[in-house]
Amino acid sequence: MEPNLNQAVQQVKELAQDNGLWTPGDVIVVAVSGGPDSVALLHILSHIAREAEAGLELVVAHVNHGFRPEESAVEADFVRQLTSSYDWPFELAEFDVPLYMKEHGMGGQEAARNLRYDFLFRVARKYGAGSVALAHHGDDQAETILMKLIRGSGLTGLGGMRMKRKEKNVELIRPLLRMYKTDLVRICEESGLRFVTDSSNLINKYTRNAIRLDVLPFLGQYNGQLVPSLNRMAIIAESEDDFMNVAAEEQMERLVSRDRSGNLNLSCSSLAGLHVALQRRLIKLILTYLPLNTEESDFAKVEAVRHGALQEHPTTWRIDLGGGSFCRREYDTLSFLAQQDAGNEGVFQCLVEVLPAVVPVPGTGRILHIRQLQRTRLPEAMKPLSKDEALFDADELSCPLTVRTRLPGDTLRVAGLGGSKKVKDIFIDDKVPPSSRDRIPLVVDAAGRILWIPGIRRSDAAWVRADTETVIAMSWEAEDGNAGLVMGGDGYS
Repeated sequence: MEPNLNQAVQQVKELAQDNGLWTPGDVIVVAVSGGPDSVALLHILSHIAREAEAGLELVVAHVNHGFRPEESAVEADFVRQLTSSYDWPFELAEFDVPLYMKEHGMGGQEAARNLRYDFLFRVARKYGAGSVALAHHGDDQAETILMKLIRGSGLTGLGGMRMKRKEKNVELIRPLLRMYKTDLVRICEESGLRFVTDSSNLINKYTRNAIRLDVLPFLGQYNGQLVPSLNRMAIIAESEDDFMNVAAEEQMERLVSRDRSGNLNLSCSSLAGLHVALQRRLIKLILTYLPLNTEESDFAKVEAVRHGALQEHPTTWRIDLGGGSFCRREYDTLSFLAQQDAGNEGVFQCLVEVLPAVVPVPGTGRILHIRQLQRTRLPEAMKPLSKDEALFDADELSCPLTVRTRLPGDTLRVAGLGGSKKVKDIFIDDKVPPSSRDRIPLVVDAAGRILWIPGIRRSDAAWVRADTETVIAMSWEAEDGNAGLVMGGDGYS
């Protein structure tokens, strides 16, 4: 083998081993455009594939995008003949990208990429290939980093293209990412390999072309090693980005919970305890679980959520994240919801005419148990253990009872206050999140008196006294909890 080719083969083999690009016996789809980069890639991989210890099987895939009909047809025929010289299977796709752009309202680059990658994934499935090899090299990486930098990317963007990345259960691998264009052209020339030149690469109306043709040469005046420098930065940024991703995943597992509705919840005070870089990364990670219809979370959204969460005074607010998702703060809880609240779902109401009764309350994951019991012990043994329990003198209640959600103007006579208080104000005082208030049940008697807001407040009605004969016992329990009221003693039968 030629010296440069021999070095390239060895470099790619070492890179593949260090990064786990393939294992012996793998089938790899090689995307070949016909340019010097992809021709060199096919040549290098073919040398490696023929080695006994590698045993790789290659499949060559070529895409005619339909932008330059005559030129593209020549390129497709060239790649077909090149493939036959290596005796690998060949797959060709021909698309009308301009028509696809018009039908889907996309730009040319995005449309071409979508069609190209869909085709490559189909070829991989057809041949049982676990990976698709792409011919991106160090110069491409430098262009990518500058594009990301111009757009204001963070650490992830500055890491550039990854050596290996999984998409749709297929690994996209870039074995040439540590090599440069001049190396690949030299390999082609020394090996006597023909290649084609895409004339569209010389038109600087495309951003990537303008960066390659104009920006990099201009900046190169100030740093003769600009492209290698940008690649070194990408290597550093990629490893540090990986570190931050791991740290964010750890905090996600430790601090973020998912409720029954699928919403992701985070304590604002817990978020405040993290370094600002980790705050941003955690929020960004959470947003990836929502259908935002964007590849990357917008920095402005991340910062809006972060600043809102770090406000010193408890407050409630809502931020539209797009795609039907939003973030909501209620006191110390930050919630990320995949879709907007359905709005007022109507008043829940259940008439309780026969005791004992079990009343599941929609949207709460809890059940209200109501029983009628005969008193058999001293009143000291009959005390609720928490706000999730309440006792009433049955003879002082007007039955039947009703369990319902709140209505406008609801008031409750508060025990010890000597007067009434709006249910709305009680919720505010107890810091009940606004999103939960319309689901919390109220127990009301036939006279219209609100007797109890389970878990929050009891009214001053129907106290159990020394001469009480029959008690109405209520308990507010989780659906998977044990039924029945737990009391300070066994004073009920």
